[in-house]
Amino acid sequence: MTYGFTGHPLVHQMAAMVANGSLGEIRIVDLQYTHGFNAGDDVGAPEAVKWRTNPATSGPTFVLGDIGTHLYYLSEVVLPHMKVQRLLCDRHSFIATRAPLEDHATVLTHYDNGARGRLWVTSVNAGNMGSQRYRFVGSKASIEWSDSHPDQLLYDVQGEPNRILHHGMAYLEPESLAIDRMGGLHTEGLGDSWANIYLWIAQAIAAANRHDTAFLSTHHYPGIKAGLEGVRWLENCVRSADAGATWVDFV
Repeated sequence: MTYGFTGHPLVHQMAAMVANGSLGEIRIVDLQYTHGFNAGDDVGAPEAVKWRTNPATSGPTFVLGDIGTHLYYLSEVVLPHMKVQRLLCDRHSFIATRAPLEDHATVLTHYDNGARGRLWVTSVNAGNMGSQRYRFVGSKASIEWSDSHPDQLLYDVQGEPNRILHHGMAYLEPESLAIDRMGGLHTEGLGDSWANIYLWIAQAIAAANRHDTAFLSTHHYPGIKAGLEGVRWLENCVRSADAGATWVDFV
């Protein structure tokens, strides 16, 4: 899984702001990825859609695995110090023929630092062309980023005017500026994000070839461990949902 949205510069701006304490202690994690492309039934749907709603090819989930894992992984990039302690997953098939695969799900999360999380994924948000939203709320400030406006980061400090941070500007953290490909005047796109990820993977391959374990120990990229962690999250979500949407320890 490429997790292609995590190459956007402002994603790493968020991670840097969390790490340097700009938000204070993280209290709330609010994640959303929705679209409406499966609001109708699957009759006449192309194979590119049908395999996602077939347990034989998709596995035990639909939207949780198809788009929910993007939310989960990006939150890990921004919050590497926070670990899921337990979760509660409620999933539903609004199109009955998709059952047991869900086209709508919500996940409540308890983190090991006491933070609370909410995740919403659906493919039956009729009329919605696809949107992701990530909001991280701390004791001092909040930040919010959406893939529909990837060049902007909302930064809200308690007691101060709300701000919009733009990519490529000198006031951003070095972690963001280092991977900005277009500069502040021009628009970043998904292709730029993917290019960053391909670069990171190439750097990891080069480091492995020269046995540079020190570089690899701190180098960030979505590798096999990220994919396995996504599967682990899915298995816990399915276990919770199948038990009647109950809290389960994250194992």
